[in-house]
Amino acid sequence: MALNYAKRMDNIKASEIRELLKLTQRPEVISFAGGLPAPELFPVEELKRVAKEVLEENGTTALQYGPTEGYEPLRQKIVERMKKVNVDVAVDNILVTSGSQQGLDFAARIFINPGDVIICESPSYLGAINAFKAYEPKFVEVETDDEGMIMEYLEKALEENDNAKFIYVIPDFQNPSGKTWSEERRKKLVELANKYNVAILEDNPYGELRFEGEFLPAVKHYDTEGRVIFLGTFSKIFCPGLRLGWVAADKEVLNKFIMVKQGADLQSSTISQMEVAKFLEIYDIEEHIEKLKRVYKKRKDLMIKTMEEEFPEEVKFTNPEGGLFTWVVLPEHINARELAVKALEKNVAFVPGGSFFPNGGNENTFRMNYSNMDEERIVEGVKRLGEVLRQVI
Repeated sequence: MALNYAKRMDNIKASEIRELLKLTQRPEVISFAGGLPAPELFPVEELKRVAKEVLEENGTTALQYGPTEGYEPLRQKIVERMKKVNVDVAVDNILVTSGSQQGLDFAARIFINPGDVIICESPSYLGAINAFKAYEPKFVEVETDDEGMIMEYLEKALEENDNAKFIYVIPDFQNPSGKTWSEERRKKLVELANKYNVAILEDNPYGELRFEGEFLPAVKHYDTEGRVIFLGTFSKIFCPGLRLGWVAADKEVLNKFIMVKQGADLQSSTISQMEVAKFLEIYDIEEHIEKLKRVYKKRKDLMIKTMEEEFPEEVKFTNPEGGLFTWVVLPEHINARELAVKALEKNVAFVPGGSFFPNGGNENTFRMNYSNMDEERIVEGVKRLGEVLRQVI
């Protein structure tokens, strides 16, 4: 059957991570591939109580349509959470989305005409790249160092691309590199966005998962003209299966997101929003986040220590202060996609890095997740991967 699909479908490919995760469902596979939180830390018993209370107290509302902007008590809780990243907003500045991934799609839908430019870090989050590609942009990648985007290169990109619509950044424990932007770079980013009249899309799924080092305010904290659009989520600090995130933005900008959401899905799940709001009311989510941070730090430290012991010295990797990932750089002649096949033969999985570069190249890189596997499997998996690397190198 030959149907006539829209031209944009030519640019949409299956997510390499989602496809790889299908292969890692076998119990014998030690997977460092997905950005999955630790399932044993999900507050299952607490959510049983929460679900019961929501249905008993207000079941008809929970099962009914709700406003596009979201359940107001949850939006108020989000306003309070934003203060943790030093951002003061009002309820009217918050839209609840179906995960922050929906916010990425909406941003491209709102800003991008075919051929418009999106400026992003190099590398950048694969899920965002795939979301943006449907709208046929041109990607301009900006090189990063240990402090984030290199501002001289960013300004050059802005000078050379007057149709740049927004700069997409993940300033805290970046996916995939694990790097965190310095305060100076965050301020300079806003200055350049003001100067060249572009929006900033700040994706912050990991900012609260800092387990060492100095806390830094969100880029939106430095926003002076309402051009920073902040994307947050409950996926990494709570439960990804609830699919709840949010957009925090200037009212004029947020109204565009609201209109797009009305056309996309009318609203996010009423009952899920009410359950999260109830959890935040009766339980201490800060205590839950502290538990996550303790476990993730222990696993990260163990992964890095084992990599230092087992990986050949030619292999370099980041040592993040938070988040879920470390980023590995191999000697240039080694292809991580081919390496991934050899690793899967030993029942170890990771995500090859080439897909994190929207314009291609850099096939000598890969991403590893340390949040999802327990300590014993982390050690065993890294050892197996070390064997494969030694054979190849």
